[in-house]
Amino acid sequence: MMSTQLTLDRIIERAVDLFPERELVTKLPDGSVHRYTYGDAYERICQLAHALDELGLEEGTRVGVVATNHYRHFELYFGPACTGRSIHMCNMRLPDHHFVHTIEDADDEVIFVDPGLIGKVEANADQLESVEQYVVLCGPDELPETDLEPVTDYESLLEGHPTEYEWPDIDEDAEYGLCHTSGTTGLPKGVPYTHRAMYLHSIMCGHVDANGIGESDVSLPVVPMFHANGWGTPYAATFAGAKQVFPSVHTDPESIARLIDEEEVTFSAAVPTIWLEMAEFLDENPDVDISNIDRLTVGGSAPPESLIRKYDEEYDAPIIQGWGMTETSPLGTLSTLRKEVEELPPEEQYEYRSMAGFPVPGIEVRIIGDDGEEVPRDGETMGELQVRGPWVTDGYLDRPEENEQSFTEDGYLETGDVAVRTELGYIDVVDRDKDMIKSGGEWISSVQLENELMAHEGVAEASVVAAEHERWQERPLAVVVPTEGADPTGTELEDHLAETFPSWWLPDIYEFVEEIPKTSTGKFDKKRLRDRFDVVLEEEDTEEAKS
Repeated sequence: MMSTQLTLDRIIERAVDLFPERELVTKLPDGSVHRYTYGDAYERICQLAHALDELGLEEGTRVGVVATNHYRHFELYFGPACTGRSIHMCNMRLPDHHFVHTIEDADDEVIFVDPGLIGKVEANADQLESVEQYVVLCGPDELPETDLEPVTDYESLLEGHPTEYEWPDIDEDAEYGLCHTSGTTGLPKGVPYTHRAMYLHSIMCGHVDANGIGESDVSLPVVPMFHANGWGTPYAATFAGAKQVFPSVHTDPESIARLIDEEEVTFSAAVPTIWLEMAEFLDENPDVDISNIDRLTVGGSAPPESLIRKYDEEYDAPIIQGWGMTETSPLGTLSTLRKEVEELPPEEQYEYRSMAGFPVPGIEVRIIGDDGEEVPRDGETMGELQVRGPWVTDGYLDRPEENEQSFTEDGYLETGDVAVRTELGYIDVVDRDKDMIKSGGEWISSVQLENELMAHEGVAEASVVAAEHERWQERPLAVVVPTEGADPTGTELEDHLAETFPSWWLPDIYEFVEEIPKTSTGKFDKKRLRDRFDVVLEEEDTEEAKS
């Protein structure tokens, strides 16, 4: 057989060859709509390739992108990768010290940044020692005043360059991109992705038993493109030749619902909070029609069964739950229905649709119990979920110790997730690393919040656990033992934490106790804390609890 290299230039070239007039649509920050085609995008990607050459970036160099979902970000998904360089998808939601760490860890030489996010970069620029050039993703007339130096705008960077480019021969095992984990147990870890991995992941996303993205689809990736390759949907949709719709900053429920209606979107992907909020909007605005949706992929955290039912019964828009990690590129399982499940009564089908799902083609999974053996497929016996496959990482960037600890001798990634498996092979994740909190699909490190709380002079001990939240699924709840004679308030502690962490990391509730229970090894007993403070938070709980 021919030894054809599986590289990303072949993905974009296929789209241009077969679907040059297929649209790419962006709702810009000012509310206007930008439309162009795969053919137009390809010419600009070629110009970007020449511009990267002119900047003197060597093969393997990483460029960081701090941006929302839009057409210029799409161009950056291909320009660096197809020229033998690598795109580092930067998570601007990380705390500043994590954000800086990821850029320095990646050794980014150029940072591409949205005008609306330039403040995040400016605030940390003096610590970004590897960065030699800043490019603001706008035209010359839109370039904001900035202290970044040297700086140019994206359109000026591209201007005058040829609209054709001879792509170099790239090894399919070369790195094309890099994402970082969210630093739930320490500083974020870099996960390098190869061309081969994303090529195969893109094929899988088109499989009928996966996301089923085809050329007749209209794909709307609400999930940020800095989140594990936008869950792979921009690459998969390009490979298929599907129309794509990018929301940029407009990820509120009304904007998403109207984009689905107006652009006739058939496939979209987002965390449960997006679909929860959109359901409220649709109830109040029955004139907005989303019936053209064939499937909505939900990831980040499990959607409530009531939400799945609502979208089925009221909007005829099936929700498919997915599980994955930054380490798995990210798609690992989907709650698509096997034939045996489709034959069950609807009530029983919902039980399977509420699970993490069935392994997608190409991914092998197993659940290992405390005895080191694979657990029975009884839907009850718990163990650690372990995975392997062609788009599962085989190691973190420059983290030899973590690499030793994270993989089995026979090559499985130890996910740290606790799960059970049913007789039909479905995976149900029943618990996660007990110290992690997932709010609206974003990870929050309880350990780092605890350390910073205990740095306050009025705090002797502090433990942070997840509390169930009606809107965000989980929110941090802080349990605090004051130092003798001190009387700190929740507001005081919040102000202290706000000096280090973004607002969405801050606990919603502060409980003051005389003693925090501990395990036999002297660690905080978080299971007992979760049992003791078993509450469901609402929006109004937050301010009341800080006084």
